[in-house]
Amino acid sequence: RKKSGKTCTLPPPDPVVFLLQVLTDPPLMFCDEPTSGLDSFMAQNVVSVLAGMARKGKTVVCTIHQPSSEVFSLFDKVLLMAEGRVAFLGAPDHACRFFSQLGAGCPSNYNPADFFVQLLAVVPSREESCRQTIEMVCDAFQRSEYGLKVQHDADAGNELMAKPPHSWEEELFLVDTSPYKASWWAQFRAVLWRSSLSVFKEPQLIKVRMLQTVMVALMIVLIYYGQTLDQDGVMNINGVIFICLTNMTFQNVFAVINVFCAELPIFMREHANGMYRVDVYFLCKTLAETPVFLVLPLLFISLPYYLIGLNPEPTRFFLACLIIVLVANVATSFGYLISCISSSVSMALSIGPPIVIPFMLFGGFFLNNDSVPSYFKWLSYLSWFKYGDEALLINQWQGVDEIACTRSNATCPRTGHVVLETLSFHEEDFWLDIVNLGALIIAFRFFAFLSLLSRTMRS
Repeated sequence: RKKSGKTCTLPPPDPVVFLLQVLTDPPLMFCDEPTSGLDSFMAQNVVSVLAGMARKGKTVVCTIHQPSSEVFSLFDKVLLMAEGRVAFLGAPDHACRFFSQLGAGCPSNYNPADFFVQLLAVVPSREESCRQTIEMVCDAFQRSEYGLKVQHDADAGNELMAKPPHSWEEELFLVDTSPYKASWWAQFRAVLWRSSLSVFKEPQLIKVRMLQTVMVALMIVLIYYGQTLDQDGVMNINGVIFICLTNMTFQNVFAVINVFCAELPIFMREHANGMYRVDVYFLCKTLAETPVFLVLPLLFISLPYYLIGLNPEPTRFFLACLIIVLVANVATSFGYLISCISSSVSMALSIGPPIVIPFMLFGGFFLNNDSVPSYFKWLSYLSWFKYGDEALLINQWQGVDEIACTRSNATCPRTGHVVLETLSFHEEDFWLDIVNLGALIIAFRFFAFLSLLSRTMRS
């Protein structure tokens, strides 16, 4: 016996519930009519599995009605009760011997279980005589060698339990204080494998998301193809950069916003059964989906980059890919946070978009960075739109020394520095924006984990 050992109670047969409970490797199992609704062959298979577990050192207690003779022979011990008293407790062959000594031996070619049930049943219109028979059998068992041995074992157990806690708890219960049967690494490997299967078991969904990414990228190319460095091109390039940020945000937020809240009932049940830790589940779930959120942003920015006419330097292209990947993963982390704090998918879908809108407003496209009200300044620091837009625009316009002006009567930025200055973006903040995007990924995921952890502590 261990303090950390789990007692597993299995309800009437449900294969899924049975499998999930057995996976936790409980040392003690209470099975409530595990053969109900099964034919004799399937009932024998179920009891054979339970008998195999018992041979491996588990304690398996079953309540079972009308077992076949084959099932009855698989039991190590049988407990017969009638009118609230113990009529017999011991090995099946000892039960037949005990009733034979009372002059009520089981006939040959007769199921012993059926015989004992009929012998100890209270038959209508014969209640008094049946109760006298039951009382005689129970009294005889108490005086028999079987009953005396049971009483001796019970008295020994009572003496053990009566000892001070420090003497028996330390010996029996405090051997292993961990509620989990497997090590952290074993849990991590198993849950990561399952999470990976759940992500890639639907290749059609991945193909649809990839097709969606390609279609949006091609649409952007058709609209913004071949931009030149003039005042119109500046406006268009700034607009397409912000559209890329917006698409990466909403595409990735809605891709994961239902992940945790949809699986919450299953997770809570499996965690309560000691199958895996909260940190293992959260880490594996996010790691399994990471490849998708690396490939799709790279595909999205690679297709239109040179076709639109963004900064052609190879270094700038790779930096743009890095920024888009970071923005996509910040949005994913924010989606995880919304999913963890939401009680249902519908609630997550309801609160997600309204929360994203303020962050988008502080991105520098709709509102100049220096025009943000002081009471909202703190919120702008949490906007990945702000850091992503600033980093991408610096990556695009830094070092651009000449912008053509095709209309003399229009206000025209002559250099890339003027474009950034107009938006109140500072070139020296480029790497700070990269660091802030990475920090937001960590912060959002950390608070998502804390939200998930708090749910398990409240349950």
